[in-house]
Amino acid sequence: MAEEIAALRWEEPSDGRDGPAVVLLDQTRLPADEVELVCADVPALVRAIQTLAVRGAPLLGIAGAYGVALAAARGDDVDQAASLLAGARPTAVNLAYGVRKAQDALRAALEAGDGDAGAAGAALAEARRLHADDARASARMAEHGLRLLGELVPQGGYRVLTHCNTGALVSGGGGTALAVVLAAHRSGELRRLWVDETRPLLQGARLTAYEAERAGMPYTLLTDNAAGSLFADGQVDAVILGADRIAADGSVANKVGTYPLAVLARYHRVPFLVVAPTTTVDFSTPEGSAIEVEQRAGGEVTEFSVPYAAGPGPGQAAVTYAVAPAGTQAYNPAFDVTPPELVTAVVTERGVASPVTGDSLAELVVR
Repeated sequence: MAEEIAALRWEEPSDGRDGPAVVLLDQTRLPADEVELVCADVPALVRAIQTLAVRGAPLLGIAGAYGVALAAARGDDVDQAASLLAGARPTAVNLAYGVRKAQDALRAALEAGDGDAGAAGAALAEARRLHADDARASARMAEHGLRLLGELVPQGGYRVLTHCNTGALVSGGGGTALAVVLAAHRSGELRRLWVDETRPLLQGARLTAYEAERAGMPYTLLTDNAAGSLFADGQVDAVILGADRIAADGSVANKVGTYPLAVLARYHRVPFLVVAPTTTVDFSTPEGSAIEVEQRAGGEVTEFSVPYAAGPGPGQAAVTYAVAPAGTQAYNPAFDVTPPELVTAVVTERGVASPVTGDSLAELVVR
């Protein structure tokens, strides 16, 4: 079994000459290179978040909390750093949540008279707590999800379709949706994992396939628009994927391409399961139409980039090829929103909401 992936860690150099840093596994370099990215200040961490070197809803929350701790340890303007961090990816609610929790811990320490050093320590302790909590949440989501999968697909031998990336690369633990799939694999019940390549940045092809390969799962990669053929051929027993934000009414924002899968799943009577921690449920967002959907650069669609084709290392530019005529406008939302009536269940660390309604989600969060 491959060793566990460490997607993010806090590092304090032993010589004491350099300050602390947030160290990331650079996900833009996968699967070709496993390279760490050292973020010694908040602007570097914000760039890593915006370029998707670090990504995934739960991990973004952890990164945001560590970012506040980093600013405090450096003596930087924490409020300004927090604002930069929270706005780096607007759709992922966990990012702002992690930032806010670390800020609250820092402010409480200052009000208690702990001084700047004590407040910085409190922010770091809160970030570490969130990190550990997410690892425990991953394990519980895997348990709840595997149990639900057994109820919905009692014949076993699951053929699961997933979208984007939801494993250890997005989490302090084993992940969200892919943690459920991994649990099925370890129980001997995973017959096939269908991996959507997930346009426009190929998180499925680059990252989910990378994690599935490491875990020894039986997996097959497909283009996003080939999923309908699998459904029509009866090759999908369940769709299991994650979420970046779940509105108060149960609407789910996830990587673009999720909504069409939900429509396909409903038409073909296939369970459609969303796996996400309760921190992804945002009761301040009343419904799906209120979710801010991040629009990314059109060049991600009109061009094909091969990062580090000239060789890894600082200063190495990506090699870019045009795949559309110069000046072509591109519609490139990072996410889409799936209405709750198309979601069979939302699986969280606190249990399962089904049917998916505002009341069923509120009951889980209160619990």
